[in-house]
Amino acid sequence: MPLTAREVGPALSSWDEVDGAAARLINHSENQTFQIDTPRQGSFTLRVHRTGYQSRASIDSELAWLMALRRDTDLSIPEPVPGRDGQLLQRFDTPRGERMAVLFRFIEGSEPLPDSNLGDLFVTLGRYAATMHNHVTAWPRPAGFERQVWQAATILDSDGPWGDWRMAPGVNDSNRAMLDRLDSALWLRLGAYGTGADRYGLIHADMRLGNLLVDGDKVTLIDFDDCGFCWFAYDFAAAISFHETNPAIPALRAAWIEGYLSVRSLSHEDIAAIDSMVMLRRMALLAWIGSHADTKLAQQHMRGFADGTAQLAERYLRGPIWP
Repeated sequence: MPLTAREVGPALSSWDEVDGAAARLINHSENQTFQIDTPRQGSFTLRVHRTGYQSRASIDSELAWLMALRRDTDLSIPEPVPGRDGQLLQRFDTPRGERMAVLFRFIEGSEPLPDSNLGDLFVTLGRYAATMHNHVTAWPRPAGFERQVWQAATILDSDGPWGDWRMAPGVNDSNRAMLDRLDSALWLRLGAYGTGADRYGLIHADMRLGNLLVDGDKVTLIDFDDCGFCWFAYDFAAAISFHETNPAIPALRAAWIEGYLSVRSLSHEDIAAIDSMVMLRRMALLAWIGSHADTKLAQQHMRGFADGTAQLAERYLRGPIWP
């Protein structure tokens, strides 16, 4: 059960900026996000972590990379606020046990709509992804750094962190055989592609429309909570999450590649691997919908998602998804 705004009240005493203010829930997906409005300090957002998903060390590692990106690049990304003890990650007690939370300065902007003209936005996303990938190849990670791994085993196996795709709503006798074929093909193709340092490393892993705030010409990338070790090309797959069957995707793919190439190179093999990343992400989302069926996001995309995944799989197994 998610926490209420009243139940997160004790967390606010950890920061001078919001002590005594009121919280208002604005999003519930993997975690809960609350908006905090203050009369003198402005507005903030509080991220309350779901119990059992990320460890303290993992969240500290995410925040270490976020702060390094803020220091070393010009990317527009969130600014975490230290608590009274100087730490970014805070703990607080609730009637249902201890929880962890991070406070961020409020960012103006709105989520882009999937049916709007997204070409320029995807050029920007490609550039952002390439900038982050360049950064991680040179950044000396601090001691004790740990983040999850997004590979075939952690996405396709039944005990993955997002659940078992085989148990997802809509997986049935009519599409299961095709999804099983996809599962096997992904293991083989991803294994052949390999995890060389030129194509695999720490990535955001969730650059979907819901994690973007657009304010005029400014695009801010938020929510690094799923960042982890994966293939660099997966950042494109995450950008089209839940919309892989949209007819605009081939043009958005071209725009993303254009933006990426303006900062960092991609080989023909890297570009060819994008299809595998799209299907791997689609299977991750299928599992996520099943394990997060109580969220509005899962309920919004649940109907027909398994059938749509099987239809994409058929195209993928025949050849390029988008010729």
